[in-house]
Amino acid sequence: MALYGWARLVDELGDNYAGDRLAALDEAERQLRLALGQPGPAAGPGGRLHPLIVSAAAVARRRNLPAQALFDLLEANRQDQRVTRYETFADLAGYCRLSANPVGRLVLGVFAAATPERTAWSDKICTALQLVEHWQDVAEDAVAGRVYVPQEDLRRFGAREEQLVPPPAPAGGVPRERAPLECRALMMFEVARSRQMLEEGAPLVGSLRGRLRVAVAGFVAGGLAALDALEAAGFDIYAPTTRPAPRRLAYHLLKLLLAARHSQTEAASAGPAAPELAS
Repeated sequence: MALYGWARLVDELGDNYAGDRLAALDEAERQLRLALGQPGPAAGPGGRLHPLIVSAAAVARRRNLPAQALFDLLEANRQDQRVTRYETFADLAGYCRLSANPVGRLVLGVFAAATPERTAWSDKICTALQLVEHWQDVAEDAVAGRVYVPQEDLRRFGAREEQLVPPPAPAGGVPRERAPLECRALMMFEVARSRQMLEEGAPLVGSLRGRLRVAVAGFVAGGLAALDALEAAGFDIYAPTTRPAPRRLAYHLLKLLLAARHSQTEAASAGPAAPELAS
């Protein structure tokens, strides 16, 4: 809850703060460094630290969490103030490295389950989940002047930015027109790439134990079910916001947990588990 409080605080400063958002994020960083005992300016407005920052820093110190993950979430919100377009997929993945991957790293740290291999799987999952969120909101983001679809992909499929903005809803119960074919082909490609990333990160589930395994499986299953919903809508970015179908979520969750159990059984029959997978 303390880490969630920090994440929500920086998101609110980056998305909804009415004043100078960059200055507010700078102040949050200053307070976080003070709370973590890092060098920095010792005085600020009122000399008090925000309670959410104090709580997050206390957890980070107590659990020996990677402090950089907390600062990366700040940097992602700074980037949101400056960047509204991404030229390449690598550029977009770089944003996800700041906005999404730190969450998975902090979760692994809380459970003392971080290893290089698990962290790599977690990064795949978190980046993919961030991408899924973007693909669910392509039209909404475009209306707000923000395009997360890489420019190189738009060009590859012959789609234009103005096509990402849906036309006005027709009156009299007339069905809304579908997104242009090139936009639907583009989204089919993005959905397939995100699905592949989730599947590449899925071995993380089998490397974990107990409630952490179930929780991570739930996140992966939710992402896969959301991609299923986008596919069921014909990859139409003009369609109403799609939500994962409970049956698809349950299907993916069960499949992941059964695969994890199978891999655990195979590992047990092959001999003692490696120390990093037995924690």
